[in-house]
Amino acid sequence: MRMPHNGLLIALLVAAMPLAAQRPSGSPLATALPRDTTVPLDRIVAVVGDQPITQYDVQERLIAMQQAPDFRAPSSEQEFKKMALEVANQLVDEELLIQKARQMKVEVNDADLTPQVDKQMRDIRGRFSSDAEFRAELTKAGLGSPEEYRRFLMDQMRRGELQRRVVEKLRADGKIPPVNVTQAEVEEAFNRSKGTLPRRPATVTFRQIVIAPRPGDPARARARAKAESLLAEIKGGAEFERVAKRESADSVSREQGGDLGWARRGTMVAEFERWMFGLRPGELSPVVETVHGFHIIRVDRVQPGEVKSRHILIRPAVDSADERRARVEADTVAKQWAAGVPFDTLAKLHHDFASGEETSLLTPLPRDSMPATYQDAFAGKKLGETITFEIAGPLGHPKFVVAQILTMEAGGEYTLRDLKERVRQQLVDEGSYRRFLDGLRKETFVRIRLDAPVSAAPAAKP
Repeated sequence: MRMPHNGLLIALLVAAMPLAAQRPSGSPLATALPRDTTVPLDRIVAVVGDQPITQYDVQERLIAMQQAPDFRAPSSEQEFKKMALEVANQLVDEELLIQKARQMKVEVNDADLTPQVDKQMRDIRGRFSSDAEFRAELTKAGLGSPEEYRRFLMDQMRRGELQRRVVEKLRADGKIPPVNVTQAEVEEAFNRSKGTLPRRPATVTFRQIVIAPRPGDPARARARAKAESLLAEIKGGAEFERVAKRESADSVSREQGGDLGWARRGTMVAEFERWMFGLRPGELSPVVETVHGFHIIRVDRVQPGEVKSRHILIRPAVDSADERRARVEADTVAKQWAAGVPFDTLAKLHHDFASGEETSLLTPLPRDSMPATYQDAFAGKKLGETITFEIAGPLGHPKFVVAQILTMEAGGEYTLRDLKERVRQQLVDEGSYRRFLDGLRKETFVRIRLDAPVSAAPAAKP
């Protein structure tokens, strides 16, 4: 994709940048232009301790703000000066946090940032047809070589992460205590912003019983027989890892010779754990049946509270007859539930707990974020109505859901009641954060001077 104008490249790079700091909601994006370290004194617009903030710093932040979709351009010189002053104050706040991080010896290692920096570099590079084009556009935009731009990204992300970590540590230490917020302040904040709020999505809460097809007795018998033969093969001298790679149905651990890594209690199903924590290093279990199939388990190492083990899984085959039985089971559950049999009783007998399926989703769930199968099944249904439908399951076999909708909320405009606690918490966070920064300003030499004009266009670097 060609980027023929510097402005478009700058917009692309700005869009890729992270937030400059852990700021209250609505803060502008971090700058995406390189910092100039040789600016004449008459271009200094603020000083924080011994650190200058330059006119160029303000200009590059203003450019970054223009990339936000909700940016509203100032309509007069007075509005522009007000915006420039707000940006200068924001840069002062960020520098105060950077200096506080140094005092607290908060550090960020390159290793913590490298994955994100590398991803952003790949994303940006992917917009160009060749390395030569990428380099040429960087140069035209005044951003240097890819190597220089990568160093710049690393520096900006380090500054942002330093600010995030120092605020997080100060909050944890109780150094940023919450402020009191009145009901009138909550109402005022809501009324001020309600015109920009998105529409409230339509939501539902519901309970469900998910029924998975289970293999029949003949398939289970064949799977057990195979597992027994593999156990005999290993006891006869075959290498466990080779047999696991050849036979195990666990696609996650198979290529590692059945290696499950270190595990604590509560992470495996009960039958598996009883053997895993009962074996000594090097010992083999008998064939163990769980909801997943038949396992051969070997413990490799043991340490307090943890076991490192391997397994071979033989999973019984599920066929169309098993699917038909599951469908009939779902229909029976639906009739019993509608007739008044308690949900908990039915869930205990029929629900697919082994796969981690939820039984109750009691937090309002936006309809448009549900899987399409749920959206289609719930469309036009009434509260308390029993609904039966099919969803995709593992290995190509469907599962069957029996559900009842507990609550339904239509979409529409948000009200103060909907967002009251969220607005209150945001005001508390912003107020406590602002009070802390005001305290830092009293402890640190801060001077802001915006007498010289600041333009919205990037200044030429000296």
